[in-house]
Amino acid sequence: MGAMQRLELRQGQSLTMTPQLVQSIKLLQLSHAELAAYVEAELERNPLLQEGETPVDAPVPSLADFLRAKQKAEAAGPRIVPGPPPSRADAVPASSGQTASAGHSELKPDMGDMLAQATSLSEHLEAQLDLATADPRLRVICEHLIHNLDEAGYLTEDLVEFSARLRIASEEAEAALRLIQSFEPSGVGARDLAECLGLQLRERNRLDPAMQTLLTHLHLVARQDFAGLRKVCGVDQEDLAEMLAEIRRLEPKPGLAFTPAAIDVLVPDVLVRSASDGSFTVELNPETLPRILLNRSYYAEVAKVVRKDEDKSFLSDCLQTASWLTRSLDQRAKTILKVAAEIVRQQEEFFKEGIAAFRPMTLRSVAEAIGMHESTISRVAANKAIGTERGTHPMKFFLSAATGEGEHSAKAVRHRIRQLIEAESPADVLSDEAIAQKLKADGIQVARRTIAKYREALRIPSSADRRRRHKLKV
Repeated sequence: MGAMQRLELRQGQSLTMTPQLVQSIKLLQLSHAELAAYVEAELERNPLLQEGETPVDAPVPSLADFLRAKQKAEAAGPRIVPGPPPSRADAVPASSGQTASAGHSELKPDMGDMLAQATSLSEHLEAQLDLATADPRLRVICEHLIHNLDEAGYLTEDLVEFSARLRIASEEAEAALRLIQSFEPSGVGARDLAECLGLQLRERNRLDPAMQTLLTHLHLVARQDFAGLRKVCGVDQEDLAEMLAEIRRLEPKPGLAFTPAAIDVLVPDVLVRSASDGSFTVELNPETLPRILLNRSYYAEVAKVVRKDEDKSFLSDCLQTASWLTRSLDQRAKTILKVAAEIVRQQEEFFKEGIAAFRPMTLRSVAEAIGMHESTISRVAANKAIGTERGTHPMKFFLSAATGEGEHSAKAVRHRIRQLIEAESPADVLSDEAIAQKLKADGIQVARRTIAKYREALRIPSSADRRRRHKLKV
């Protein structure tokens, strides 16, 4: 029979990515905090790994130490590389060869204790309650109300439902609430924004009938319907401007002063410093990469005396894992440094002149310049930061697309728009079209609709709203 040609479709399975390659990819996108936690777990699990350099007088691990480490590793379960959460937290120990930067040290260990010792809103109010009344029944009702306040200091539970739940008369609940509303901070215990502002104005002796009417029409303030406000309040433009200025000086959420702000420490993975010749040096931050070594002498000693097959298998697995981890960490550091160096090269003008000189730069442009895939650049940029003389910025901050009508970075254009609006005078408020014309004169081609989009992203009101605000002098 003669030979025949035909097409056949066959399905099959093949291993294109090894488990270790998958783990290496995950390691690349971890922040330094997650990486430190992962390496610490590996140091506990793998007896062949050691942190930093072993002291000369350090005792040599024995076979018993190895067997104890084996039992501990088996109890810990399978090895897991964590995914990259969005937070940036503490600084971690560091990698080879670089010198530490004094300006990027860890948080002091007592910072959390200082925050924990801060007085809470409920404690602050209960301290005032001790001085305000000796009536035990009233004190109990007030304590229940205090613990029903949210973090902003508002009473969110309906007072009628509160009275029914405690089985007390509504008059008692009202009296307790009035007592709490007389405490500091002014405005605490309010049931809505209007009541909160009213309490503060009453304390300042500024709650006249016109102001009371204004508080009942806060929806007109939100819409900036100044003509409607003048009509319902029965005041002229000058009086309305003074009233609105008074409102803006009040605190809409008085309880937040007792809520400690979350500390978000952005520790740079890469440090950029200017040199005397005008160039820039790029180096890894020695505080963000772990320093681990493979103890081959310990492996050789244990390999001589281990007898059981399962112990030999564990020893071999430890050697393979330790070798992979040290190589992966070294490759991770080199990749981060390579990407950071290219970012600095493309954004050199930013490091010299600031945001106004920001250039368009995308994942693709960086990937093509250094011969890597875009997905690799994306993983490197995730959860990493670059420390510069202009502050510490997330690595993704330096990736900015060009405007649709030119070769200018969107970040630089937004910065220029903000500058133009901040420099405008009350008599010459710039419309979006006028801003577009001014940018065109500077060589930046941007459409009016793009100006509007950038202005809204910057939370800058329209020219009509800005003009009304200038007229009210607020």
